[in-house]
Amino acid sequence: MTYNIYICGIGGQGIIKTSIVIGETGLKSNQNVVMSEIHGMSQRGGIVSTELKIGEDKSPIISKGAADLVLAFEPVEAIRALEKTNKESIVVVNTHPILPSTINQQDVDYPEIDDILAELKTKVKEVHSMDANKIAIEAGHPLSMNMVMVGAASAVTNFPFDKDSLIDTMKDNLPPKSLDINIKAFNEGFNVVKNE
Repeated sequence: MTYNIYICGIGGQGIIKTSIVIGETGLKSNQNVVMSEIHGMSQRGGIVSTELKIGEDKSPIISKGAADLVLAFEPVEAIRALEKTNKESIVVVNTHPILPSTINQQDVDYPEIDDILAELKTKVKEVHSMDANKIAIEAGHPLSMNMVMVGAASAVTNFPFDKDSLIDTMKDNLPPKSLDINIKAFNEGFNVVKNE
């Protein structure tokens, strides 16, 4: 049995660190973990995705329709990730948009967030949405947004790790001076999904 997590967003949002925290939690619990990274133009706000498999699978690539969970750090990236999902998939999406610089040079509008969420809800089993950027700022620092998303992920049905295991891994991977803020951000994300 394998649990497949597809994580996507924009460069600079902490997607790689998110994958490391989840992946190392798997390794600590003696589970096989394979991961692939697609950096794209990460330094310039380009698309970034990672694919994480926990279980017996050897290939790091999640095939179309095989994701159990999509963590979308940016709303439009959640739509792009739909090819990885199926009717039983769960999507956790940050509703805070990052407008590509090219959108200002074209006659194109960014889609309405409500339209994005409605589209997601027609394709997957569950959609959990939140403004993770706002939650991170309220927790103490905007860069803790990725830990808001990890916390939210840990509260979804059938997620393979409990919150305490993930927080232990965070302690090993995040700077000590920002740990309290990141744990607060994590707990806030967890509570949003748990209390829905």
